[in-house]
Amino acid sequence: MRYPARNPLVAMLREVRRGKVAPAEAARRLNRLMLEDLTFAKTDAHREIRKMIPEVVFCQGKTTDEAAAVLARLVELHGRAMGTRAAPELAERLGRDGIPHVYEPRSRVIAAGKRPFPKARRGMVGVLCAGTSDLPVAEEAALTAEFMGASVKRAYDVGVSGLHRLLKASAILSRADALVVAAGMEGALPSVVGGLAEAPVIAVPTSVGYGASFGGMAALLAMVNACAPGIAVVNIDNGFGAGYMAGLIAMRARR
Repeated sequence: MRYPARNPLVAMLREVRRGKVAPAEAARRLNRLMLEDLTFAKTDAHREIRKMIPEVVFCQGKTTDEAAAVLARLVELHGRAMGTRAAPELAERLGRDGIPHVYEPRSRVIAAGKRPFPKARRGMVGVLCAGTSDLPVAEEAALTAEFMGASVKRAYDVGVSGLHRLLKASAILSRADALVVAAGMEGALPSVVGGLAEAPVIAVPTSVGYGASFGGMAALLAMVNACAPGIAVVNIDNGFGAGYMAGLIAMRARR
């Protein structure tokens, strides 16, 4: 495994080599990074070493106090943290606690820390969605990829009911290292994009649609049956999973 130069483990080993950190202190830090028990949650502080980004918190189902405590601890360890499915009350709580953060209410993504989104960008992810109603899931994917350090280009409301709109996104289709395509209803857009683009497509079925869409099941089945090659499918409304996968592909492609 090749670690990027900014990896915290690489940085600490360099400090040991330069004599700025004693081996015993380095061992203590590594032991702390393995696992921390907050009683109601066990923070994986080692995640950034293994996966290039800190642990991301799924906030839905957690109390405001629990989610705020985990995010605050991750910010303390890594300087930044991200949460998905976050309620506005969590953003208010972080504000009262004096923790800098950015909250995007439509996608319900919260990013905490002074600079949660890296300035340096590696690789390009294109994020497309069929309709404006799919935008919350698409933005969750886009913000996830940006949190990982990828450059993100967006093209929204480019669904199959007006395919001429997709042509305006041709630059994204040709330049992206990975593409995320979110769609509800019949879920046809990823198949169209997969037939046009060279980059791998991560399709996201959304729960948008009338009754016979069955909460996204119709789109899910259409996407896993797509005839265009190079398409992978994540779970219904899983913008985070799609953005994470696309970010990994893009950053490794440019490494």
